[in-house]
Amino acid sequence: MKKLTLLAILAASPAFAAEEGPFFSLHNPNLIVLISFLIFLGILTYFKVPGMIGGMLDKRADQIRKDLDEARALREEAQTILASYERKQKEVQAQAERIVATAKAEAEAAAEQAKADLEASIARRLAAADEQIESAEKSALREVRDRAVAVAVAAAGDVMAKQLAKEGADTLIDSSIKEVETRLH
Repeated sequence: MKKLTLLAILAASPAFAAEEGPFFSLHNPNLIVLISFLIFLGILTYFKVPGMIGGMLDKRADQIRKDLDEARALREEAQTILASYERKQKEVQAQAERIVATAKAEAEAAAEQAKADLEASIARRLAAADEQIESAEKSALREVRDRAVAVAVAAAGDVMAKQLAKEGADTLIDSSIKEVETRLH
């Protein structure tokens, strides 16, 4: 506004310099322009144009203020939502880390349990194999003893049959029966 006023003063100064007669004469175009301008301002004031312009500017300022308030509210809401999503993201990430840690721990525990079960199974199988070997050894020893006894009895029978005569065998059988009777009773 100041620039416009300064421009009007500079533009009017050559007109004032060219003036030849009195300023308050109806033949002076500057006075006519000044009077017309004042009438124009009067008409604008009568129809309340400055008030309407001021009201329109106030409405526009109010609308801008409302838009700014709404923008601030939207920004705050967006920041709240963003903070909420960031918080949720952190919670989900922490939960995912807990799940991964739990899964790792469970996998390690399962591996340890499987290892222990395998060692126990191997120990049981070794013990069963040792028992089978021991049983087989005992069975083989028993079989060898039984065969040795059978061979020894047969050999002794053959030797006794060759060495003893009929009479000596009867006395030997009688003495053996007596000995068995005394041991059994």
